[in-house]
Amino acid sequence: MTKTVIVGTNHAGIAAANTLLDNFDDQEVVMIDRSNNLSYLGCGTALWVGRQIDSYEGLFYTNREDFEAKGARISMETTVERVDYDKKEVHCLSKTGEAFIENYDKLILATGSVPISPKVPGRDLENIHFLKRFQDGQAVDQILGSENIENVAVIGAGYIGVEIAEAAKRRGKNVLLFDAMERSLPSYYDKWFTDDMDTILSEHGIDLHFGELAKEYKGDKKVESIVTDKGEYKVDLVINAIGFLPNNELGKEHLELFKNGAYLVDRHQQTSDSNVYAVGDCATIYSNALQDTTYIALATNAVRSGIVAGYNVGGVALESTGVQGSNGISIFGLHMVSTGLSVEAAAKNGIEVKYTDFEDLQRPGFMKQNANVKIRIVYEESSRRVVGAQLSSTEDISGVIHMFSLAIEEKVTIDKLKLLDIFFLPHFNQPYNYITMAALSAE
Repeated sequence: MTKTVIVGTNHAGIAAANTLLDNFDDQEVVMIDRSNNLSYLGCGTALWVGRQIDSYEGLFYTNREDFEAKGARISMETTVERVDYDKKEVHCLSKTGEAFIENYDKLILATGSVPISPKVPGRDLENIHFLKRFQDGQAVDQILGSENIENVAVIGAGYIGVEIAEAAKRRGKNVLLFDAMERSLPSYYDKWFTDDMDTILSEHGIDLHFGELAKEYKGDKKVESIVTDKGEYKVDLVINAIGFLPNNELGKEHLELFKNGAYLVDRHQQTSDSNVYAVGDCATIYSNALQDTTYIALATNAVRSGIVAGYNVGGVALESTGVQGSNGISIFGLHMVSTGLSVEAAAKNGIEVKYTDFEDLQRPGFMKQNANVKIRIVYEESSRRVVGAQLSSTEDISGVIHMFSLAIEEKVTIDKLKLLDIFFLPHFNQPYNYITMAALSAE
């Protein structure tokens, strides 16, 4: 028997455990997590907090019993204090204070990420929260239920910040959204798209404070105001959503790290220690758009990396196909999806690109149900391979992004898309489809 210890039981750890337990009979699997629950879909927190779904129960997609039934041994509410990589020992401390050691043949680190916590004065005041774990969502949900909470400051206008700002607004609060950047969602979309998102946020009463940096929190025990480089604002609750850093605490002294501190892994999810694998938000990933190793913290990437690690630990050599970082967001009815690189991201990574834009109705003008669609296709100037795509509409255009994801993975050129066989039916689309029209208008 091969004993595999998995530290961390969210998306990546669960995918690795399932792969090992479902496909290999010679595996003894031990799962360790400091939380009291596993498999929480954090991307659903804002839906629950904003009362767009009835309860949080459905955000847990598996449970401890499922894994124990397959033969796994699980230690929840258990902290891993350290790992002795020479002796292949995981040193643990249980909730009751009992210290114990788990030996391993193979170790899978699925320790995820930790919220960025700026060292600003007043950060220890009450009613300043992060959003990461289920317990964080519970705490924010409970506070928003209080009539004493009127003004909510959200720090960070990335995906989580924008989503929780919408949720707090849906709960009837005055919401102030802050970001040091000049617009929302700059990591995933170019300005042509984020201008629409910023408009939607403003139209729904969210007070945008972009290009403002939080300098201090003030208050007596509880937070009462936030001070930025441009002013001071009365607030009753602060939700920090600035971003995340890889949680490398257990291996940073032993394992090779990426420039942002993530565990550097190969296409098999193997670290610089051949007996140790790293998956999910604590590890690097290969980007097909960049054609290089990078860091993209997304649940879908976590699942895929866990599957790859599981097979390799089990003895089946499986190489990751790489990722595109496909993602999406839906705020007050505006849907935006993207994959690969934006024009701005390409420039930051030193890739010379061109792009082609097109805007049209989803369906022919005579159709009653209709909406505007915007599309941008980004392609490398030299090779003309597609490296990114962005779409937005109040229609559900999300399925289109999967095609672009595959196009990036397969190094499809912009010219190949010009005469792509796309069906037409008025119920769905136009005879001159916006994908075709965007590709045809490329230089």
